[in-house]
Amino acid sequence: MAKDSIVILVIGDIVGKPGRNAIKAILPSIKDSYNIDYVIGNGENAAHGIGITKSITEELLENGIDVITSGNHIFKVKETFTFIKEFPGKLLRPANFPPGLPGDGISLREKDGVRYAVVNLHGRVFIKEDYDCPFRKADEILNEIKDKADIIIVDFHAEATSEKAALGRYLDGRVSAVVGTHTHVQTADEQLLKHGTAFITDIGMTGPHDSVIGMREQEIFERFTLQILNKFEVAKDDVKLQGILLYIDCREFKPVKLERISINLKS
Repeated sequence: MAKDSIVILVIGDIVGKPGRNAIKAILPSIKDSYNIDYVIGNGENAAHGIGITKSITEELLENGIDVITSGNHIFKVKETFTFIKEFPGKLLRPANFPPGLPGDGISLREKDGVRYAVVNLHGRVFIKEDYDCPFRKADEILNEIKDKADIIIVDFHAEATSEKAALGRYLDGRVSAVVGTHTHVQTADEQLLKHGTAFITDIGMTGPHDSVIGMREQEIFERFTLQILNKFEVAKDDVKLQGILLYIDCREFKPVKLERISINLKS
């Protein structure tokens, strides 16, 4: 019997080895249980909690992620500047990063006859780096990929709730979904906006939740109480895979449902 919906899983920020273990252990069963067609995962914190390496990129792709998105930490590991070119359309950096940086900000790929576009953008509010305007960059990209995609998913890696809400509504009716990443805290505002775009402020974190957004408590306490610029360490306990399931009508390619998921890694 033919499916009524295309099911897309978008996985929240994957943090360190605990997050990668969750992908390896949980993702195959989720794909089977929900009959998932396409998987997107934010991997900018996959290497020891900050950045990503070539071997980890290969690991995440081998474990079932189709496209890896990122954010402000994508180039924290220096080797990323060279190897990112080896994964065109599979490992993204934000499209509104300064011109001249290597890598793609857009993925255009076809799978089982469906054309998927994944757009990676970065916010500017409360962010110290000077990025191009994500709103204007989104307009530019949508003009470039017009008639080239059936489904368009935007990963908006941003700090401010207001900026995420604004971009979601700015793109309402022009993309399939705008999903927020970066804050590592899953929000309860998943919705279909008035012109049909699916939106959620933040899809959460895949990693250790007995933590301060993935990091061990002690170093965080010292940073806040003593202003010590110490190195953060990835926590270990209460590991979960978080994200959203996006259901798209097979005939008209319109979103019909957005569902949060949070699944514990069994010890």
